[in-house]
Formats: sequence, C-alpha cells, structure tokens
Amino acid sequence: MTTTLRPRGPEERTADGARSRTYAICDNARTVGTVRLAVDVRYGPTAGRVAELAVDPPERRRGRAAVALLAAEEVLRGWGCDQVAASVPAAAEGALGLAAALGYTERNRSMAKSLTDQPPLPAGSALRPMNDADFAAWRERDSRRQAEALAARGVPADEIDARFARDLAALLPDGPATAGMLLRVLAHDGADVGTLWVCLSGVPFPGADAWVYSVEVDESRRGRGHGRTLMLAAERACLAAGGRDLGLNVYTDNTPALRLYESLGYRTVEHHLAKPLL
Repeated sequence: MTTTLRPRGPEERTADGARSRTYAICDNARTVGTVRLAVDVRYGPTAGRVAELAVDPPERRRGRAAVALLAAEEVLRGWGCDQVAASVPAAAEGALGLAAALGYTERNRSMAKSLTDQPPLPAGSALRPMNDADFAAWRERDSRRQAEALAARGVPADEIDARFARDLAALLPDGPATAGMLLRVLAHDGADVGTLWVCLSGVPFPGADAWVYSVEVDESRRGRGHGRTLMLAAERACLAAGGRDLGLNVYTDNTPALRLYESLGYRTVEHHLAKPLL
C-alpha cells in the first residue's frame, strides 16, 4: 500500500494571512479520501489545522487515515507551522483513538445540553445587567485571562492585545448593550460575586441555540455554588429567548468547570486536539 497526498486544486490565500488547500488521499493513482489543511490565523501564522479528513468507507481500517495525517503534518511543517490542531466529534471513537496514538492531546472541548424547564435560582441570588463600569472592570479581567489562554496556544506576545481588542470589537461592538448578547452580574445577599456572558444570536457552534462565552466567579467567592447559579441563569436566558440547546467551551485542564458542567447534564459533542510539530 502506498498512500500519498495529491493537491486537488490551487492553494487559497486571504489578505489576513490565512492559507488552505485540499488534497486527495491516494492509493497509488486511486483516490480513497480527502484532507483539507489550513493555517489558523486566529492563533498566529504558525498554527496549522486539519480542517477535514475523510476516508471513503470501503477504505477504512486499512491505515489510510494514519498515513494521510502524518503526510498532512509534513505539509504543514513545510508551510512553517510548529503546531497542528484538529477537532473530532465525540462519537468518532476511532478518530479519537487514532489521534491519541499519533500524539494529539485534548486542549478543550465543546459541550451542550438540551433544556426543558427553567430552573429556579437559589435564594439570595439575583442578576442585573452589566453597566458601563461593570463592563470596563470585566473587560480588564477577561483580557488578562484571554492573554494567558492565547499565549498557551502559541500566539506571539506582541499580537495578543491586538487580537483581544479586535475580537471584542467584533463580538461586543456596543459593549453591554450589544444586541443578541446578554451580559449580567450575579449578586448574592447583596454582594457582587460573578459575571455571565451568553450569546443568544449568531451562535458560533452548529446546532446550539445559545452559547456561553464566559462564566466568572470572583476568586474570593469560589467554591460556594455561584458557578452553578450562573449556569442556571444561562439556561434560563436560553429558554427565555426561545432556544432549547445551550452550548459552551471548556478547557480540559479546568477540572472544576468540567465537573460542574458534567454534573449539570452537559455532554461532550466535540474534542479539540493539538500536537506540536517539532
């Protein structure tokens, strides 16, 4: 068996530095699948991505995907990439096993929950809209947290501030008054204890009606159930907006958050994996 990659068309480039190309997975001259590679400019020009990898059903379980993935990594190295990322549906156990065998590790995952009834909030807990002062303080805290996450994903330090400002301007152009976005402050017994950011339109994940962008509990108030209250508030907001399926992203190393979401009935729908290209 000789499995190789053959370009299926010209390389595509955009003004922001993104590049991508689709390849046929070939067994000698016979096409047995496709793979699409890209540079994920969200995380810098050296962040490669396997955007798609599919082997024709009759050709599966014959090592085609493993050889194609290794060949794809070589292409990305040639593009100057020092890391590669891929997303795998939770139900694709074979693909997850292959990725693990080739050295990919989970960085974060997408989770979702189908909602039914609006859950009540605990006694003493109440939410209010963020005002401009709340938003400014939240933005400063969130910028530090996002800077740490972006640095861990390989984004150059001199690009992090610009990237955060650009993303925030795109997602929240009118600050806490942005249409389709819900930003709230949680108070318990009269004291502010956390914040919530939920997207109710233009959701970034297929199949979700609403998306939790951020749940934050003040460090001195953690371990008291306020994170659960914020998630219940997010569920109430989703249902009130006419939605049923609420989604979120969680970093795998954030064990407390992962346990919270699992205890609330959220299921993993997609794993986001990465591997260094040394």
